[in-house]
Amino acid sequence: MAYLVLVRHGQSEWNALGLWTGQRDVELTDQGREEARRAVEHLKDIPLHKAHTSKLTRAKQTLEEIKQALGHADLETVEHEALNERDYGDYTAKNKWEIAEQLGEEEFTKLRRNWDHPVPGGETLKDVHTRVLPYYEQEILKDLKEGKNVIVAAHGNSLRALMKHLESHPEDKVHELEIGTGEVLVYEISEDGTVVGKEIRAKGGKA
Repeated sequence: MAYLVLVRHGQSEWNALGLWTGQRDVELTDQGREEARRAVEHLKDIPLHKAHTSKLTRAKQTLEEIKQALGHADLETVEHEALNERDYGDYTAKNKWEIAEQLGEEEFTKLRRNWDHPVPGGETLKDVHTRVLPYYEQEILKDLKEGKNVIVAAHGNSLRALMKHLESHPEDKVHELEIGTGEVLVYEISEDGTVVGKEIRAKGGKA
């Protein structure tokens, strides 16, 4: 048995402004760093053996805050672009709430949360799933099957894509999946890679 810990990065500078960040590389706010440190309170009973994170600064900063707070700065860490946030294409750097007013609530929700609703110049959640799943199966799952407890610090949509797989969530219900900034989810993984338990250790903030 091994534990898979999923942590969404803390509040970023653009989260605070209500801007679609996507693959733009922005840093955490002071609140975001605090959210990351608070996550540690829910992880002290899990000895971590390996970490995976994206190439984006806000996810890496979140992981570093966690490692430092745990006194585990030497934790083996792999950075990979497969875990990067969804590319929001033409909507990148635009204010979410202004777009919501322009599109209407129904269309806005489809854009943000649906499985394969098109995004001009960007990625759907299905596209994100297509790059996250192979990385999980080839790299992260290998560690878990070896009995290593793994932490993944990443983004709202790369983690939602992974959650869909772990929980066998149907495509037409994927809009129900959510993970807030600084939120901590812990999955129990059996030796054959099957998910046998899930626990929400800390609810996250909205972004």
